Amino acid sequence: MLDDATVDRTLETLRSAGGRITKPREQIVRALIAGNGHVSAEELAKQVNRSNPSIHIATVYRTLDALERLGVVNHVHLGHGRAIYHLASDPHYHLYCQGCGKIEEVPPDLFAEVDRTINREWGFETVLSHFAFIGFCRSCREDRPADPAIAED
Repeated sequence: MLDDATVDRTLETLRSAGGRITKPREQIVRALIAGNGHVSAEELAKQVNRSNPSIHIATVYRTLDALERLGVVNHVHLGHGRAIYHLASDPHYHLYCQGCGKIEEVPPDLFAEVDRTINREWGFETVLSHFAFIGFCRSCREDRPADPAIAED
């Protein structure tokens, strides 16, 4: 379901930062918000091209980049695959199953102790939200043959 108030706030944020609100940008923002979660730039382009085939993938990327610079959108890398985008208003991290492609959202405090330890021990400030934690979901683990290297331990 499309949240018109979120669309309006997002467009106003873009406008307030000096960005022009064009019809293609509005359509991209609407598609992102209607997507209700994690979508790639390619998926957004396909969606907006259904109603406006003249919107180029470069326009989608430029719009997403502008929204990310404003803190409205975050992107996450799923291993060697595509980046996905979602609204930044709901902070969370991602677990990505490389077996079935499922994306699971987890709260940031789940990794808070790891983050503190890295900062304390190495003086390194992490950005854990930029990459997904990659592995296998319960279902895929049950379906996978055991790894002999792990079984020997």
